[in-house]
Amino acid sequence: MSEPLQPVIVGAGPAGIRAAERLVRAGLRPIVLDEGQRAGGQIYRRPLIEDGRSYRSRYGSEAGKARKLHEAFEALLPAIDYRPETLVWNVSAAERGNQLDLLSAGRHRQIGFTQLILCTGATDRVLPFPGWTMPGVYTLGASQVALKAQGCTIGDRVVFMGSGPLLYLVAWQYMKAGAHVEAVLDTAPITSKRHLLSLAVHAPRIVGLGLFYGLQLQLSGVKIRYGVRPQAVLGKGQVEGLGFRRPTLKGEVVETVSCDALAYGFALRPETQLADLAGCRFRFDVRDRAWLPERDAMGRTSRADVYIAGDGSGIAGADAAEISGELAAAALLEDAGKTSVDAARLVAASEAILRQRDIVERAFPFPTDWFETLAGETTLCRCEEITMAEGRHAIASGSVSEINRLKALSRIGMGRCQGRMCSAAATELLSGACGVPAGEVGRLRAQAPVKPIPLGFGAGAEEAEARP
Repeated sequence: MSEPLQPVIVGAGPAGIRAAERLVRAGLRPIVLDEGQRAGGQIYRRPLIEDGRSYRSRYGSEAGKARKLHEAFEALLPAIDYRPETLVWNVSAAERGNQLDLLSAGRHRQIGFTQLILCTGATDRVLPFPGWTMPGVYTLGASQVALKAQGCTIGDRVVFMGSGPLLYLVAWQYMKAGAHVEAVLDTAPITSKRHLLSLAVHAPRIVGLGLFYGLQLQLSGVKIRYGVRPQAVLGKGQVEGLGFRRPTLKGEVVETVSCDALAYGFALRPETQLADLAGCRFRFDVRDRAWLPERDAMGRTSRADVYIAGDGSGIAGADAAEISGELAAAALLEDAGKTSVDAARLVAASEAILRQRDIVERAFPFPTDWFETLAGETTLCRCEEITMAEGRHAIASGSVSEINRLKALSRIGMGRCQGRMCSAAATELLSGACGVPAGEVGRLRAQAPVKPIPLGFGAGAEEAEARP
């Protein structure tokens, strides 16, 4: 007699919700674990309690998609085991089978699973520059959380800096919310935007929205600058402005802009730690400049009982996440002999979005020269308070050419965030020093817990919940 299925989904964003929906239609009751207080993920994040704002005011042009996804999840609640505010901090194998270690309501719990769908999403990719750890500096994602979930802005006079479509979207959202957007500082050169012409052929709505955001910002008096490189955050103990340089026809110029908050980021970085702890094989993805779990078109990983979907498998956006969540659930069902699914249409739609994503990457390229002029006293790893000079010294003195060796010699990546924030920067620093592509210096191996947990909280761990 075959073992009853107990699928577990980690994450209740677009991918996790669609995966749960497909499993429920097949007669299963999945466990859905989510670190958030309410389902929706980062892009469709909801406040803890309704605050009177309309879907339109909170999500703009994506209001219809957000409403449909939220309503779909509400309809699923009677048919799933939903556990919000639950951090999955480890994946392990035990005598009784596969299990997850959880932090829920301040307590350590363990649950078993027969199949696991990881919909862990992504976080901001951040790079160091002088003053980036000063109070008043936020990531683009954090500034969105404040706006969507708390209904507040990170400041009254805000500067947005970085690269990627999110830069313009969040700046526009803040402007519509009543904040004064002082400037949008795009680190990509203006010449790279020519790639949007080819994107318009395949995705006119995306390009149209981007042009709309940029035009509205400019008509409202917001300064938009291209090819920017920051010099330093200005202020004593709190953000008061930003100094930056940018190219012009007459050569490079240095400017300053006053503000009381700065939001920045360089596209997104997939959250892959749980897939690593689960033992999945990884490959380096040049487009995302990150190591990603190997997966087939439907989300199967190298481990037979682990599937992956959404931005945690590669950055492609909310629409692609919904598709990949449904595909991962379909693959699980197919592998369990529950049903046979014709996934060709969904796979084709996903591949089309990924082709569009390739064009977007060319329009908003990663700043590969970022570390060339950074001062030695600039903080590289904020958890361990390691500077750029200390990182460079460890590389040179130890003849380091692999990222885990750099970690051992310098403690970069050993702090509370386990390298989630500094690993991208450390990789770029090391690859630049060695003169090799980023994929050739290896990847930081994931360590449990994947996020900080209270000291001593595992002392009274509850016994693992038995699978049915």
